[in-house]
Amino acid sequence: MIIGVPKESYPGERRVALIPASLQALSKVGMEVIVEEGAGLDAGFTDAEYKEKGAKVVSRDEVFSKGEIILQVRSHGANQDAGKADLPKMRKGQIVIGTAEPLSELDAAKELAATGVTHFALELVPRITRAQSMDILSSMATVAGYKAVILASDKLPRMFPMMMTAAGTVAPARVFVIGAGVAGLQAIASAKKAGAKVLAYDIRPAVKEQIESLGGKFLEMDLGTEDAEDKGGYAKEQSEETIQKQRQMMKDAIADSDVVITTAAIPGRKAPILVTRDMVEGMVTGSVVVDLAAERGGNVEGTEAGKTVVIGGVTILGPENLPATVPYHASQMFAKNIVTFLQNMINKEGQLEMNLEDEIINDTLVCKDGEVVNARMRELMGLAAPATEGSDA
Repeated sequence: MIIGVPKESYPGERRVALIPASLQALSKVGMEVIVEEGAGLDAGFTDAEYKEKGAKVVSRDEVFSKGEIILQVRSHGANQDAGKADLPKMRKGQIVIGTAEPLSELDAAKELAATGVTHFALELVPRITRAQSMDILSSMATVAGYKAVILASDKLPRMFPMMMTAAGTVAPARVFVIGAGVAGLQAIASAKKAGAKVLAYDIRPAVKEQIESLGGKFLEMDLGTEDAEDKGGYAKEQSEETIQKQRQMMKDAIADSDVVITTAAIPGRKAPILVTRDMVEGMVTGSVVVDLAAERGGNVEGTEAGKTVVIGGVTILGPENLPATVPYHASQMFAKNIVTFLQNMINKEGQLEMNLEDEIINDTLVCKDGEVVNARMRELMGLAAPATEGSDA
């Protein structure tokens, strides 16, 4: 089969779905790769490197016309405007794999279905042990957590580490991380390595040990939320009463912090407001807040996605698409995820097989044969559950 890799067309997107080093694993199972000219340049991978590994470099039209499987970082849904231009290039039976904001961009899913493609959304990869190496949300959250600390240190008018100098002692910066998922844990680790004093909180008490293993201190709160984690490992949406109690207990910790990094997000839903304007105004002038949930509405009152806002002398950063700002390693991780996902559909004979009894394949399948078939998405659309199928080669 021929795999096509188009250049990403979303504004500011510098990642690429496959890197040259990924091609060997695909060629071993008899797959040919064609790459759009310049697809990897923004991530640091030249056309010559792709050719050296056996790929053919072609035009965008040729990628879509010849590619039987299209691999993208952002397929339609995660690339609403520019992605529409590719819809006429798609055809019935073609397989498209990428991110697509499937739980929120339902109309885009219908538009993809109308082309006849079989589409898989990587955000829907289940959080099970077997799928860890395919989990793009975790790998990209790792990049975001790291970069959040870099952004904060750049804006903060003080240094992170404690220093003993002839001119006196420099006290370490105090960093408070809210949310200890993958992004939060990476932010804790990165801030600690930079020399900061790190405090962290998560609605799930079970993560205390993970926070402390990275050198952070866990902020204890008795909110009665022992069951705050869903089966996928994400924090459950909490009641307004619990959120209000949580805000009150965090207020002092925020006031004592030089940097606050928020990471609380629920897939497919608006992010909860955890830090109010009043809390922000209680911080010392010059403090910095990095809201990693900005793209989902933000955890901080006053956050504006893609912008820097100053409230009462406190700088609030609302970064968008942080993985694209570290495109080399983000692409390396994304490529590993997407190749492993694809390999899971290749049988012992080297043929592509979509076994819908496989939880990974079934959960990520968005549309097939002109219809949105994903059960979670159909429920959001108010449609009946799809008919049960076996396997389809």
